Amino acid sequence: MTVNEVESHAMAVEARVDRMRDKYAMVEGFVGATDEVSPWVPFVENVWIRHLTFDVRSSSAANVLWCAAGGKLGRHRHRGPVSGFTIEGSWRYLEYDWVATPGCFVRESPGRTHTLYSEKGMKTFFWLNGPLEFLDDEDRVVETVDVFWFIDHYERYCEEHGIPINPTLYL
Repeated sequence: MTVNEVESHAMAVEARVDRMRDKYAMVEGFVGATDEVSPWVPFVENVWIRHLTFDVRSSSAANVLWCAAGGKLGRHRHRGPVSGFTIEGSWRYLEYDWVATPGCFVRESPGRTHTLYSEKGMKTFFWLNGPLEFLDDEDRVVETVDVFWFIDHYERYCEEHGIPINPTLYL
């Protein structure tokens, strides 16, 4: 094949792949920065969630967790990997000796148990895969939170407050 024939073949393949992408790929999403697009939904005392996306295909969800000063999430265990990026403030897990501050990235392995606490307040972006289990003092599961729980959390809040459901949050 000549150089022109190779280039022509490559362009034809790329065009076919683009047609397949356009036929099967999901619509890209954009979630703006305002509360009207995705409100801060109360989670537990001094803690709110701003839901950013729900992917029922992979049982994953992305959100920003906002803890006021003294905000705490009970002991919990993730059944899938979690990634977090601290946007503002600081937080830590009571079981570990590190403190996440703005710009810190946290990677969590499935099966670990920890208790999130923020002394002065924080906002952190989290990408959660699979469910998390909240535990009592004897390590018994008292509540399971997964992508469907997050969807219900978001939709119920919107319905109770007359806020339209944002379809761009769903994959």
